[in-house]
Amino acid sequence: MIRNNYTIAAFIVLFMAFILLLPGQTFAVEDETLDEIICGFDDNKPEKPKKLEESEEPEKPEDTIQDVLDGFDDNTEEIEPELQKDEIKPSIFSLNGDVQLNASYNFAHGKPEGNETDWRGLSCLRTELNLELNAKLSSSWQARISGKGAYDFAYSIKGRDEFTNEVIDNYEKEIELGETYIQGSLTKSLDIKFGRQVAVWGKSDNIRVTDVLNPLDMREPGLTDIEDLRLPVAMSRLDYYIGDWSLTGIAIHEIRFNKIPEYGNDFYPSAARPPYEDKPDSCCKNTEYAAAINGIFSGWDISFYWADYYNDMPHTELVFPGLPPQIEWKHTRLKMFGVAFNTAVGNWLLKTEAAYIGGFEFFNTQDKKYSRTDILAGIEYSGFKNTIISIEAVNRHINGFEDTLESSPDNAREDESQWVARLTKNFLNDTLTLTLLVSTYGIIGQDGSFQRFFAEYDVSDSVQLNCGVVLYQSGDLARYRNIGDNDRLFCKIKYSF
Repeated sequence: MIRNNYTIAAFIVLFMAFILLLPGQTFAVEDETLDEIICGFDDNKPEKPKKLEESEEPEKPEDTIQDVLDGFDDNTEEIEPELQKDEIKPSIFSLNGDVQLNASYNFAHGKPEGNETDWRGLSCLRTELNLELNAKLSSSWQARISGKGAYDFAYSIKGRDEFTNEVIDNYEKEIELGETYIQGSLTKSLDIKFGRQVAVWGKSDNIRVTDVLNPLDMREPGLTDIEDLRLPVAMSRLDYYIGDWSLTGIAIHEIRFNKIPEYGNDFYPSAARPPYEDKPDSCCKNTEYAAAINGIFSGWDISFYWADYYNDMPHTELVFPGLPPQIEWKHTRLKMFGVAFNTAVGNWLLKTEAAYIGGFEFFNTQDKKYSRTDILAGIEYSGFKNTIISIEAVNRHINGFEDTLESSPDNAREDESQWVARLTKNFLNDTLTLTLLVSTYGIIGQDGSFQRFFAEYDVSDSVQLNCGVVLYQSGDLARYRNIGDNDRLFCKIKYSF
């Protein structure tokens, strides 16, 4: 179509040039006087009517004004239907989505002993359909409905009896409502957004400090970036804009927590079943609240955050509904005050985040609450051609730490550190991207780590191929103790429409 447009445009240009270059028509008026020229107009007087031939019809009488007007009415009635047929209003709806096929292959597991699950070989063959329907309701209002459905054939291929019920129920198939909301402008400076949505806080791309509003899908750590792991929750959001600043208020109505590895999965850290998890209901009294102030300026920006929310990760608690006492997982209510800042200096991007979080509870110190201070620093360099290098590091410090918190089942650390390094380079006019990601807990990885190397290739505008390998190292952190044998190859092909 573009080539045809160029051809038509070139033809028009050449045609106009040809017309302009033609010799102009000349009129010989040198020998004519002014009177002769004027006399020419007198010759145009109408001639007397000729006698009608037999084949000619007699001249009709003059039409009245009403006859003339009636004629226009008839023409209008004939033309209007044709115009209405040609007028096609654009639809306010647009549908898009993608179809994915994900596969992974475990190559480091040894032969299982006894009744243990055999995780060798194929561990995932998952088909997934994502749909998104958008509606442009007006110039300032729009809506979205999205969702996904998935089915993993790996469990049928390997035998569903080989896996625990928890694994089958939570990994084999999934249907979920995604971001579904309506948003618009109440005034020139006030926007509203209501429904299931994702609210991203903070400046870090790889580590969460102030980004606490949306839970994560952590069932297969290391395979996906944080931006693709956030789970939407139902919330009401107001944004008020004042110059370079914006003020945000959020009420979260849906109480939802991280998706963690299920009992029997190769990422589940224990051989014992987890205790009962007491999840708060999604009701008015349990509503979570948050607020933010954001300032965006030339070369730098800063944000201040506050949130009153439930801890996504549960702690173990001893409850006494009767005898004997029972152990349950509970979610503590937390309060967070945070700040995030970044600035660009040439090819460098400097970023930092800090958060003070209060309300943590532990099993070994009943009826006592602790606070934690998280501090993150990061740097990103884009001075090399088609290359981005970034490093981020965080330390999480429990204030007033007691040695008894190190014992099971708390297994807490006074200081927990993590650093992430990422190297990304583009090739073939940005159609091929190679990325190396290293995530390490502890200075030298003593608490656990993983490395992911993958390639993303745009086969076409609608087809993308993503393949790579993830290597895991076990560590002292409870969730990383038994992951050293989970190394796997993975591949994903996605068709977008």
